[in-house]
Amino acid sequence: MRPTLRQIEYFVAVADHGAFGAAAKVLAVSQPSLSKQLSTMEDELGVRLFERTSRRVALTPTGRAVLARGRSILREVRDFKAVARGTTSLFAAKLSIGVLPSVGAYFMPIANRRLHRLYPDLRLVVQEGATRQLLDLLKDGSIDAVIGTPTNDPEFDSAPLFEEALWVCAASDDPISIGRGPVSLSDLSDSPLLSLSAGFSLHDLVERLAQMAGTYLSRDYQGGSLDAVRQMAVMGAGVAILPSLYALAEAVRDPEFRVRRLDHPEAVHPIALHWRHASPAAEDFQRLAAELISVKEEIRALRDDRFA
Repeated sequence: MRPTLRQIEYFVAVADHGAFGAAAKVLAVSQPSLSKQLSTMEDELGVRLFERTSRRVALTPTGRAVLARGRSILREVRDFKAVARGTTSLFAAKLSIGVLPSVGAYFMPIANRRLHRLYPDLRLVVQEGATRQLLDLLKDGSIDAVIGTPTNDPEFDSAPLFEEALWVCAASDDPISIGRGPVSLSDLSDSPLLSLSAGFSLHDLVERLAQMAGTYLSRDYQGGSLDAVRQMAVMGAGVAILPSLYALAEAVRDPEFRVRRLDHPEAVHPIALHWRHASPAAEDFQRLAAELISVKEEIRALRDDRFA
């Protein structure tokens, strides 16, 4: 009744990939060997962890219940080995990092080039999502770090990276698009505001700004992507509130896309790097944070003068 570490590793891999063949390929083992190990594990435990059909593999309720524990065990073993060998460097292996959508598309390509140049052995694996969702993945060991909005959760250590100013866009015939210079909250009082759907921290921030502006956050038009929010604004559904990484990159790419900065002390979207408090690689995460701050400075230096 004692699963081996290898069996737990196989179990987590199949759960992650949803197929024995894909998991076997990643683990560099034969599929029959992997299947036999998991069948033995299930027999010894006296439970079924997977539902097997000819077309798919799915976790049973028991499998779902123990998956987080399996990830935690593997994470602790990796940390144990790293400390014992004195090889806790983040920069010599694969680093799985969760990021916000604007960070993934408009920040990480430049960050990846810089980090690969400095640390050739580092391989970044990037997953996009909302900060709350990503922190759950960080907590159970599915990813190694998160670039997202700040958190007070004591299970994580954090380093501030930068603050994104917020920018607005609207339909081409809207006064917001016709005017120039920064926009004040009072300029937004006659229009509903548009943002990402609930679950993203940006949604909560825009909702607070809407209350201060004397308007409201539209419940009819909420997008799952910044592109969707932008398109809804362009079609006249309201005024979109967009973080600077997205807004300015798109404005440079498309000269017809008009954006104006929202001028208010609370119109900022803070971004931080988070990692598990118990990680033995805390110093490396601090070094990583410093490199990411340099990436943001590089992006700022590349901006068109009109966005300075």
